[in-house]
Amino acid sequence: MSVDLDLEADGRTARLVGGDPTRLVRGTIGIAAFLALWWLAARATTPSYLLPGPVASASAFVDLFVRRTSVDLPVAGTTAVPIGLYKLSQSLFHYVPGLVVGNVAGIAVGVAMGWSTRVDDYLRPVVRLLRPIPPLAWVVFAVLWFGIHHTGAAFIVFVGAFWITLYGAYSGVEGVSREYIEVASGLGVESDWQMIRLVVLPAAAPSVLTAVRTSIGRCWMIVVGAELFGAPGVGYEIVNASNNLALDTSIAYMFLISVVYVGMDVAFRAVERRVLAWQ
Repeated sequence: MSVDLDLEADGRTARLVGGDPTRLVRGTIGIAAFLALWWLAARATTPSYLLPGPVASASAFVDLFVRRTSVDLPVAGTTAVPIGLYKLSQSLFHYVPGLVVGNVAGIAVGVAMGWSTRVDDYLRPVVRLLRPIPPLAWVVFAVLWFGIHHTGAAFIVFVGAFWITLYGAYSGVEGVSREYIEVASGLGVESDWQMIRLVVLPAAAPSVLTAVRTSIGRCWMIVVGAELFGAPGVGYEIVNASNNLALDTSIAYMFLISVVYVGMDVAFRAVERRVLAWQ
């Protein structure tokens, strides 16, 4: 009885603090050790601007929300907004469309290839030919086709998200047990669309969602790389600040990406747990 009560109490504590307290303590120690090593490395680096320390970088991060820039908004008109949020919104203008369209297209093609042998036979050689090409290798074509702006950067993000989710959906569908399909057939599920919707997609959901979660983080890396060639956003500001030897500002923008990614990852994990609650 006491063991059960202890386990129940531990479960309540874990829910209150958002996870296993022991693991949270270990994570805190890890962050503290990282900050300490960073501080020591910054102290040992000369000249000091080559590696700003945690305090200087944190101050630059706060400054992103203190400094403001004028922006013309559709309804509010000219409004002063924090420069960090403005640059982040510029990145999101090509990150979000590229991520969403890339995920949808990748899942659709991956499911089709995993389910249909005929589709797989037609597309597999093309996939094997194009898959090794890094997304950033398409930058030249994106610039020529769409110009140096949001559309071109969104295309680069699309390419990165597409391949990640295609393989996740493909492997997920291939891994669906034949027993599920046989049972569904015995219960009257006949058409391919019904089988995919009622059996294949739910069974492949863990693999698909893992691929989508991976693409959320990977596409932030890609969007920063795409902005190095002139598209407006956080990535461009990282390079622009480093060119002016304002490396603390560069690190501040890197922190901004990290904070946004962590928020997106936590939100997606909550959605993932709800979607896979049936398991």
